[in-house]
Amino acid sequence: MSANPQWDISKALGVARLFHLVCGVRDACVTPFLTLYLRQLGLAAPWVGILMGTKHLIAALWGPFCAFLVKSYQKRRVLMVGSLLGSVGASLLMVLVPPLDKDLLSGPCNASHGATPTAPPPGAAPTWTFASNSPPGAPGPPANRSPGTVEASGFGKGPAESVHQAFGHPRDYAMDPVERARTTSGAGHPVTSPVKDSPREGAFKVDRTALPLHAGGPALGSSANWSGAESNTGALGLSSEGWRQTFLLSLGSVVFWELLVAPLEQVADDSLYEYLDFVDATDRYRSLWVWRLLGMSAGVCGIGALVGQLECSPVTSGPRGALHFYGYSLVSVLALLVSVAFPVPACRRREPSYRAVKALSLVAGDPRLLVLALTVFLTGAATSTVQNFLFWHMQDRGSSELVMGVSVALGLVAEIALHPLKATLLRKLTRVGTVGLGLGCLAGQLLYYAFLWSWWSVLPAQALSAFSSGALWWAVKASAEHLGTPGTQRPLGAMFRGHFSGGGSSLGSFVGGFVVMYFGLAVLYQACCVVLLLWLALFLSIQQALPQEQKINYSKLLVMEASDTSDSEQGTERDWLVRAMREEHSD
Repeated sequence: MSANPQWDISKALGVARLFHLVCGVRDACVTPFLTLYLRQLGLAAPWVGILMGTKHLIAALWGPFCAFLVKSYQKRRVLMVGSLLGSVGASLLMVLVPPLDKDLLSGPCNASHGATPTAPPPGAAPTWTFASNSPPGAPGPPANRSPGTVEASGFGKGPAESVHQAFGHPRDYAMDPVERARTTSGAGHPVTSPVKDSPREGAFKVDRTALPLHAGGPALGSSANWSGAESNTGALGLSSEGWRQTFLLSLGSVVFWELLVAPLEQVADDSLYEYLDFVDATDRYRSLWVWRLLGMSAGVCGIGALVGQLECSPVTSGPRGALHFYGYSLVSVLALLVSVAFPVPACRRREPSYRAVKALSLVAGDPRLLVLALTVFLTGAATSTVQNFLFWHMQDRGSSELVMGVSVALGLVAEIALHPLKATLLRKLTRVGTVGLGLGCLAGQLLYYAFLWSWWSVLPAQALSAFSSGALWWAVKASAEHLGTPGTQRPLGAMFRGHFSGGGSSLGSFVGGFVVMYFGLAVLYQACCVVLLLWLALFLSIQQALPQEQKINYSKLLVMEASDTSDSEQGTERDWLVRAMREEHSD
């Protein structure tokens, strides 16, 4: 036991490892699955992109600013406790957002609102109206009306505005089990009498489910569903009060939640770094990121398995994605208990202020850092499309949430496995070459995602995350430490991770949602791949034109220092001898 418990380094590191592990599990409960839950609420891809873009923008701007304020007023522990405690309630606000399909409020396994999903008897094959999932411009199925045809209300009523699909070949793989059961149960009641109600109150109520279920698919951009000025209004839900209510409540919950959560990670990292810096133990700080990745790997698989087991539990009164928020709240309570013992320095160090401003001016004045900042910005924009819509792509191919969690865990484990080769990789390929390798692997992943053929086909590509995420950021951090002036290395690295990457993620989310709506998810991934490859070629070509780093020959420097020292010693000895001889002569 240390004489001064304030500087008990072993205890501090143990608490920090546990805190990073628990926070990793906590973030993995919701963050990867948030867009999937928004899809279950019925929000279309553009609205989901706006929500996620707002979330990334708040994290990029509010997080560093709030961390600076609490550092100035010495309120770090108060913020950590308040952030964890407030996030428990803020995350549960998302559970209270009403979905567009009110039938979800009765529970996913309650069959009182629909008949048992059974297939029609042999020989009776009526046709039903479903949302088209064909890419834009592709010819749809024939739109011939028949006595057994039911029209989906809320869509256009022209001959080119109704799309029919045979009941024997439904696109069930585009729905999760809850949505498939609900849609099939609704399909078991054909209309036998003329529809006397309003179009929105038809006996076959598809208007609330057809669009949200395929909100991320190319059907939103299909000209067969909407025409003229009504296409944008119907796709974005501007004409429906339910759409506006769900979107505004989701936006308010996400904003309030992110304002509480955004500063936590940076405040904890700054506190631990300063705590270890007091005793010159910052070299042990570099290995703590592994614990967060381990926690995320365990959490994302655990919550996926839990949701799969409890998807028919009567405990939930809404979409089954609400279980993610319940798990997040429980783990947040555990993180709150650990944060009480988290090492926070009690002494206030006198450090130069406005280091972030100095780091920003350094980026603006150094062409190499400016090019690196643009690279990080584009990388963040491309990565956001994967984080927002890859699970939609997997769900459309019948994937369960457990498989989605395993795919994320594979990428994290691959990054951890590659870490022992970090020094060798940076030495052999140099920092520029490692950045180029990361960009190439990310472009390859995006191109692969555009051509997924089944739910399991995403798993092999996750191994490339070791380079597209791990090696790329190692090179960026090494460049920031090498090119930054003393005292600006950490603020410069935090700026790359927070401001530039977060800003790119925000812009990518805003634009990506509308691209998915009008062109489809495959086109979005292909476009991101092309942009990254073009930037990679430009990035490598302009390296020769940038100011080259001056290499220092340390052997020559040591020889020069040795010769200067010997000359000065001989000169000093000669001066002493001359002075002594003069004194003796004068005597």
